[in-house]
Amino acid sequence: MGFASNGSASDKPLKFLIYGRTGWIGGLLGKLCEAQGIEFAYGTGRLENRQSLESDIATVQPTHVFNAAGVTGRPNVDWCESHKVETIRANVVGTLTLADVCREKGLILINYATGCIFEYDKDHPLGSGIGFKEEDIPNFIGSFYSKTKAMVEDLLKNYENVCTLRVRMPISSDLSNPRNFITKIARYEKVVNIPNSMTILDELLPISINMAKRNLTGIYNFTNPGVVSHNEILEMYKEYINPNFTWKNFTLEKQAKVIVAPRSNNELDTTKLKQEFPELLPIKESLIKYVFKPNQKTSAA
Repeated sequence: MGFASNGSASDKPLKFLIYGRTGWIGGLLGKLCEAQGIEFAYGTGRLENRQSLESDIATVQPTHVFNAAGVTGRPNVDWCESHKVETIRANVVGTLTLADVCREKGLILINYATGCIFEYDKDHPLGSGIGFKEEDIPNFIGSFYSKTKAMVEDLLKNYENVCTLRVRMPISSDLSNPRNFITKIARYEKVVNIPNSMTILDELLPISINMAKRNLTGIYNFTNPGVVSHNEILEMYKEYINPNFTWKNFTLEKQAKVIVAPRSNNELDTTKLKQEFPELLPIKESLIKYVFKPNQKTSAA
C-alpha cells in the first residue's frame, strides 16, 4: 500500500481525479482546482464498472481521488423510493468499487457522503446543542436514500484510505442553483421550521481540498458548527435579498402528507473538524459572510 500516513502532507505535485463532473459539488471542485492551480481531470468511467475506474487511474495518474458522484434523486430523494436498484448501483456498489480500486492503487479517496443518516432522539434532543458524533451509529432509515448511505458508510469504515465527509443540506452563494437548500426552501409553497446542521460549500469545499493535501482519512461531520432553522434562513433572505419575501410554515405531520419518504433532521457535532480547521465559522456567520453578503440586494442589512 502506498498511502501517506493520516494527517501527513506530501511534497508530490497534486493531481486530482474527480468523479461527478455533471454534479453540483463535482463542478465546484473543478472550479476550485482551476483557481488554486491544481491539476485535475474528471473521471469518465462508471463507478460500478471496475475496469473503467482502473483505466481512469492509469490514464490520469492522480495523487488523490474525489467522489462527488452518486444518486440523490430528481427532483428530490423521493425518486430513490421508486428506483431502489439504481440507487443501490450508484450509492453502494459504485462507491464501494471506487474505494476498493483506490485502496488497491494506494490512493486516498475523499468521499462526499451525507449526514442525513441521523434524526433527533432522546440522547440528542432538538435544541439541546448535543450533536451526533462521527462514531455514533446512524438512527435514521426513514428514506431509502439515507438507508443506502448509512450502509455504505458502515462498510467504508474498513477502508483505511477513505475520508468520508458527511455533508448536510448544502448551501452555496449561487442562489440560482436549484440544488441549493436556500433556493429550494424559497420556492416551496410551505416549509417546516426545524434547526439543522448544514454545509456552506463556499467555506467547506476548499477545506476538503486541504484535507486531501493533509491526507486525512476517516469520518468527518462536514458541516458548519451549530444549527440554523428554515425560518432563520428565510429571515436572512428577506433581510439581504428580498424585503417583500413571505413564506408559510407547516408541521412535520402535514409535510408527511406531501412527501413520499420522511426527511432527516439533526445536529452534527463538529468538534473533530474544528480541531483540524479552527477557523471554521459557525453556521449563521458563514451564511452571512459567504452567501448573503455577496448576494445582498437590500441597503438595510
